[in-house]
Amino acid sequence: MVELSRTGQRGIEDTVLDAAGDCVLAYGVRRTTVTDVARRAGVSRMTVYRRWPDVQSMIGDLMTREWQRVLLATAADEGDGHARSRLVARVVAGARVMREHPLLCKIRDVDPEVLIPYLFDRRGAGQEDMLRFLVAAVADGAADGSVRPGDAEVMARMVFLTTQSFVLSARTVVDGVSFASFDRELARLVDGYLRPD
Repeated sequence: MVELSRTGQRGIEDTVLDAAGDCVLAYGVRRTTVTDVARRAGVSRMTVYRRWPDVQSMIGDLMTREWQRVLLATAADEGDGHARSRLVARVVAGARVMREHPLLCKIRDVDPEVLIPYLFDRRGAGQEDMLRFLVAAVADGAADGSVRPGDAEVMARMVFLTTQSFVLSARTVVDGVSFASFDRELARLVDGYLRPD
């Protein structure tokens, strides 16, 4: 069994979460066990249990990490321009990456019930991070005049809800329409919503 130090190249948490991601992609959430994850990570089960009480909490942390990575990765898509154009570019890029993300696709296709609490009952940590980004971006747009006046918290939540539907529900209405077309329409929708009157 390999134990990686916190001062090493990668922390044990990332090693275990990487292994958990591999297990989910191979078996789905319901069929992933702590034993599978520990074996794949090359650590003992007790090492895993010291950090996560069960598979569900581990998968929650895995999803949070992956959504945070998406948020960071989309920063390159912002480009130049005013805050609204940067926000729209990043929202569309984030929706595209999330819609195609292997982990989210596997969960949606095999274990969709894992997503239900995050759709109907509460926000996860990754969703909170995305919402914080949106609030700040809307406020930046209001400050530079590219976003209409309004409550940044409310406006950010509307953008979040709209984008979430483009990520999770787009397949139900595709019917031969390309995802690129949906992305263009999402850009128009978000841009029009935020544009000053």
